Amino acid sequence: MSAALRLGVIGLSPGNGHPYSWSAIFNGYDAAAMEHCGFPVIPRYLEKQRFPDDAIAGARVTHVWTQNSALSRHIAQATLIDHVVEYPADMIGQVDAVLLARDDAENHRRFAEPFIAAGLPIYIDKPLAHSRQAAIDFFALETRPAQIFSCSALRFAEEMLLSPREVDRMGGISHISARVPKSWSKYAIHVVDPILRNCGPFDNIRNVRARSFGPDGSGTEVSFEWSDEERTCEIRAFGSEPSPISVAYSGPKGAVDTQFKDSFSAFKSALETFLKDSVRGQVSHAVDVIEAMKVLELGAGVFSLQEND
Repeated sequence: MSAALRLGVIGLSPGNGHPYSWSAIFNGYDAAAMEHCGFPVIPRYLEKQRFPDDAIAGARVTHVWTQNSALSRHIAQATLIDHVVEYPADMIGQVDAVLLARDDAENHRRFAEPFIAAGLPIYIDKPLAHSRQAAIDFFALETRPAQIFSCSALRFAEEMLLSPREVDRMGGISHISARVPKSWSKYAIHVVDPILRNCGPFDNIRNVRARSFGPDGSGTEVSFEWSDEERTCEIRAFGSEPSPISVAYSGPKGAVDTQFKDSFSAFKSALETFLKDSVRGQVSHAVDVIEAMKVLELGAGVFSLQEND
């Protein structure tokens, strides 16, 4: 039997509990410590699983770094990580791959570059960047194909995916209406990725409209058309106002609504895809990431004027 892959995790950005959740999906967790992770939803969906049966086999998070040593030690305690390092680069030579579990895209490159240069596969939390060109520049750093992996885990959420039968029943897809909570810069990717998987590339984008909305102006709405079939799309990020993560698809014969529900399964599927395609294989997802950036940058002029969450 081959040795388990050793993973290092880097975190934590405000409002993002992925260093806890991702590490637990590999390692299992200490229930008492996890109750104090600061993200109440995480222990609630973890307690519905059966560990070690539901953990990802063949890999383990062995090293952790965050900007705060006490926080790093708590993540290690809650998710059974053996080593807390003083500097991120201390992981080089000690791990087989890295999970950059921060969603502040403006800091991704400075954290990722040492590991990319060292030849390590790296999963970079969504969104990789804020623009298509920035994503292209990021992938140009790769020292081998498929070294960089990035996505919203909702790209792999079964409840967000349409079956061919559903598309046929609608008579094709002519309009999409999507909504997410919080900021466009961090959360729009959660619907852009499943839309991309369901509908294909965002070719020939035109008639773009972007505006802020809501009582405090923290919401962002972007609408556009794309493809030769004149498909229309409207995406709303509700800022400080609550919202589900949902996408409604409609066509000439009917409609299908999708809503995100299962965080654990989506995260697990995304992490397993990283191991399969980037760590053990060389299957690149760069094209899909760059396609998603086309839509994310449509709202850049709006969210840059707002205070991001």
